[in-house]
Amino acid sequence: MRSHLLNGTTAEHYRRSVTEGVERVADKLATTRRPFTGVTPPELAPAIAAVDLDRPLGDSAAALDELEELYLRDAVYFHHPRYLGHLNCPVVIPAVLGEAVLSAVNSSLDTWDQSVGGTLIERRLIDWTADRIGLGPAADGVFTSGGTQSNLQGLLLAREEAKTRDPAKLRIFSSECSHFSVQKSATLLGLSPNAVVSVPVDRDRRMQTVALAAELERCVREGLTPMAVVATAGTTDFGSIDPLPEIAGLCEQFGAWMHVDAAYGCGLLASPTRRHLLDGVEYADSVTVDFHKSFFQPVSSSAVLVRDGATLRHATYHADYLNPRRTLEEKIPNQVDKSLQTTRRFDALKLWMTLRVMGADGVGSLFDEVCDLASQGWQLLAGDPRYDVVVEPRLSTLVFRHIPARVTSPAEIDRANLYARKALFASGEAVVAGTKVDGRQYLKFTLLNPETTVADIAAVLDLIAGHAEQYLGENLVHAS
Repeated sequence: MRSHLLNGTTAEHYRRSVTEGVERVADKLATTRRPFTGVTPPELAPAIAAVDLDRPLGDSAAALDELEELYLRDAVYFHHPRYLGHLNCPVVIPAVLGEAVLSAVNSSLDTWDQSVGGTLIERRLIDWTADRIGLGPAADGVFTSGGTQSNLQGLLLAREEAKTRDPAKLRIFSSECSHFSVQKSATLLGLSPNAVVSVPVDRDRRMQTVALAAELERCVREGLTPMAVVATAGTTDFGSIDPLPEIAGLCEQFGAWMHVDAAYGCGLLASPTRRHLLDGVEYADSVTVDFHKSFFQPVSSSAVLVRDGATLRHATYHADYLNPRRTLEEKIPNQVDKSLQTTRRFDALKLWMTLRVMGADGVGSLFDEVCDLASQGWQLLAGDPRYDVVVEPRLSTLVFRHIPARVTSPAEIDRANLYARKALFASGEAVVAGTKVDGRQYLKFTLLNPETTVADIAAVLDLIAGHAEQYLGENLVHAS
């Protein structure tokens, strides 16, 4: 079995095996004609359950043959131009190359003696990102597994900086369109069940600062502590960006930590034309960025940045076998001192390779393309009597729903839109997401593929309308 260990004696075996795997994936990418096959859980589950994991196949070729049937054939392919579902992006080739390198070398980014160059590359990228944000010379940060972890760490620092002996009095303020991880973080941090105060949004789905000011005043009046305000720069559903400068002013006035969740909107940091949409982010105490959304990186690639690197001490614990206190005096750069994780992948290498091959403008131009596409899609929807579209996009998300020509109940329209999404997914012709707006069922295009065209959007809208009308027509027949 030692022949399967990656080392100097098996380098040629590694080369052949990985090359064969890459060729399989490349063939699949070249021949895939739709984003999904439409397979259902009852259809696929028995084949996977039938695999005897105690009886190995013996070689990579056989395992890849099996994998073709169990995974590659039915995977949801984000690179396809009619994948319009969640915040999943097609990935750039330099990042995939970085993924191959980091997986093989398998550095762990917790301590210097496990990662050496990897530690310095990650730190350089943190400095680069903090500089793009404008956080100042004391800024620091660390790569994380994703936006949820980044938000958790940002709010952990906020809790500790609040310096209160009674966590039950701490309050977090976020818009009603903010990510669910804000509420999850509050729970994990041991705050009270009503710790998160939901602030109303305006017609563009941006936090209302007048309402925020009123809630902050009420918080202080009731003897509570405004721990943090979470401003969202790119909400999951709408891509809306909260008014960051105004929120920063209120945070300063009330002594609240300002955390900006820019998991989606961080692509604006590299945009040649839209960077101004993030004006005000430079005032944040902490910022979440997800490179695996709008920087076209493979999952996972995320980071949390802080204005004052000293606040990262709240995540620092020392273990004699790993990062003893003496390493601080010796100025040994151990990233575990800043992270909620211990063992941690060298995910920063993917972004490094991307910037070294494509440059920031190259990445930002791709994000600009999908934002431009969303604007064109909005014009298409706004002029189509079959659809109601919610807001004009700031980033690359469109939220809409099919409205039938004949009068029917709102509940029936909800069911028709739900049916259309499910039927479209089952057909494999396209993938779209769904959400609720003011209690009603809507559909969502998340546009992160520069290969998607306006013609693709128009074709998918026709498919959705066809499925919705089919549902309504069949129900009309059954009712009569």
